Amino acid sequence: MATGAARQVHYGVAASLDGYIAGPKGEADWITMDPDIDFAGIFARFDALLLGRRTFTGMVKPGKKGGSPWNMKTLVFSRTLKQADYPGVTIVSSDPRRAIESLRSSEGKDIWLFGGGGLFASLAALNLVDSVSVALVPVMLGRGLPLFPGDSARVPLKLTNQRVYDKSGIVSLEYQVLKQDVRAA
Repeated sequence: MATGAARQVHYGVAASLDGYIAGPKGEADWITMDPDIDFAGIFARFDALLLGRRTFTGMVKPGKKGGSPWNMKTLVFSRTLKQADYPGVTIVSSDPRRAIESLRSSEGKDIWLFGGGGLFASLAALNLVDSVSVALVPVMLGRGLPLFPGDSARVPLKLTNQRVYDKSGIVSLEYQVLKQDVRAA
């Protein structure tokens, strides 16, 4: 990243066609891996990760307390997890704006908001998210964890890129978040 440029917060998530990011029991076995998706390229864009508590605890093995599941600076947003139990990550229990603005102002690559529709909705309502990528997987789950909670604020978006992966049928949609006056929202 160039010196002086603000780091961007990017929400990247896979979703079923009917709008779920996980099945009713949190399962993700329905997510198809397409050989044409450049996962190494995706990971190379980021050096910091934002996770909600449910996503984080689903990724960390029970009984294994510690750090990020990937080799990235990781902020976990939770009112219940204790920092002492997870020394390898930063637990953010209050003031998400301050935590993210501090991370944005430091040198580094972009910041990946990984999973967690609730966390996305909270951060988007504070104008802290810059872009959204949704990989629509050709499956309908019928129920599960929604892409965006029902009480989410309106978030205006502008389509910046789209791609169809022919081998899997995944449709990737990328959007810029159009910033709005938080006071008016």
